[in-house]
Amino acid sequence: MTLKVAARLALDFLLPVRCLSCDRRVSSEHGLCASCWQKMPFYEKPWCYRLGTPFSYDMGAEVWSPRAIASPPEFGRLRSVAAFEGPARDLVHGLKFGGRRDLAGPMGSWMARAGQELLTGESLIVPVPLHWSRLIARRFNQSADLARAVAGAGGGRFEPMLLRRSRRTRRQVGLSSADRRKNVRTAFTVSDDRLADLQGRHVILIDDVITTGSTVTACCRTLLGAGAESVDVLTFAHADVAGEASPSGGKTSLS
Repeated sequence: MTLKVAARLALDFLLPVRCLSCDRRVSSEHGLCASCWQKMPFYEKPWCYRLGTPFSYDMGAEVWSPRAIASPPEFGRLRSVAAFEGPARDLVHGLKFGGRRDLAGPMGSWMARAGQELLTGESLIVPVPLHWSRLIARRFNQSADLARAVAGAGGGRFEPMLLRRSRRTRRQVGLSSADRRKNVRTAFTVSDDRLADLQGRHVILIDDVITTGSTVTACCRTLLGAGAESVDVLTFAHADVAGEASPSGGKTSLS
């Protein structure tokens, strides 16, 4: 046994590796236990080309769901790792409210895999920003941590300061869809000194979870209006709030 292996075994004994979600012991770092893995509501193909919501059967390439057809989003495509339930919800809450910034690395790696068709080396990886006052209170922006991890795992240029939240808004939790849209309208800006960096570029907007899509829509309008050529969205989780049936017999959640 080499010294390196012995040291690793000793460290595993003293500090056993834990499941990211439930804290059970696991064999590999940055992983889930078998139970949480089975409960993880991963999104898999086939899915809606625009919204990334799963279909129960393959309908062909670049097929849109009824929701995407009825109300096309401002962005090009949305990709998410999982539905916002079970272990996926626990991971989002652990990162965002539990201060578990160690979760951003593995969550960002999953996001990079889910969004690999969107990512290029020339993409600008832009997190949904917090207002400066909320950033001081929380001490970190979970979307920025995820964006950094996505850029590291999948390529692209991490741009945490390109998009700014220039107006403090109410928390979106508990607001209706209409109030959410009103709450974030005109809340985001691109500084004049960063406009040249955005011209003609492809942007991937990063957030931890998408619900009604009000926040990412406001961000996309700002980025496109400031000169971005295209904006795609990549999130860890996708919350189901709209209740519209999709071809899979499930629901989609974005307008």
